[in-house]
Amino acid sequence: MTIGTVAGAWRFPVKSLQGEAVDALAFDGSGALDDRTWGIVDQATGKVLTAKRWAALLEASARLEAGGDVVVTLPGGGEHTAGDPSTDEALSAWLGRDVRLSRPPEGGLPYELTMDPTDDESAVWDFATPPASFVDLAAAHLLTDASLESARRRYPGGDWDVRRFRPTLLISATGTAAGFEEDAWVGREVACGEVVFEPFMPTPRCAMPTRAQPGLARA
Repeated sequence: MTIGTVAGAWRFPVKSLQGEAVDALAFDGSGALDDRTWGIVDQATGKVLTAKRWAALLEASARLEAGGDVVVTLPGGGEHTAGDPSTDEALSAWLGRDVRLSRPPEGGLPYELTMDPTDDESAVWDFATPPASFVDLAAAHLLTDASLESARRRYPGGDWDVRRFRPTLLISATGTAAGFEEDAWVGREVACGEVVFEPFMPTPRCAMPTRAQPGLARA
C-alpha cells in the first residue's frame, strides 16, 4: 500500500544546530549517513549540549561539504570546520563556556532535559544518547504533511512550520491520510526506496518545536 511520497529530506551534521535540506539521503542501520555526526560537548560537565536546554544553538548552522568536511556557521557569519581546534575556541567564545566539537563516543553521552518540555524553569534531568550516536532516541524521524495540516486545523493560531520538527523525511500524504497517520505505522514496516523503517513509537512531547530559530518566533 502506498502511503505517500517523500516531500522533503534533511540532514543535521551537528546535533541541535540548523541543518540542511537535501535531495537524497543514504541510510545504514544507525540512521541517515552524515546526520548528527558531531555534537557540542561541555568540558566541565561532559554532557552534550542540546537546544532543548540551550536554545541559542539553533542560531548556528552546519553543512556537509562535498569533500566530507562539516562547516559550522555562527550567528555572526563566521565559518569554522569541525575538527579544527580554532572551531572549538570560536564555539566556546560564542556560548560562553568551554566546549568541544566531538564525535559520539561508543558509550553515548548524557544531555540535559527539563521535566516539563514547556517550562524552561522546571527541574532538569539527564537523558543519554544511544551508544555511538548523537540522535535523541530513534535513528530517523518521519513526519507527514497530513499530520501538520491536522495540527493546523486543531490549533489555527500555531505556527506549524516543518522546520520546527526537524524530521529526517517529510512524507506527502495529504491525499491519502486524515492526519497523524504515523501513529498507525508503529509495529509495522515502512519502505522508502531501498530503506525499510520500523517505527516503534510516536515522537514524544519535545521542547524543540517551541524554540525560536532564524525566521521562526518562539512558540
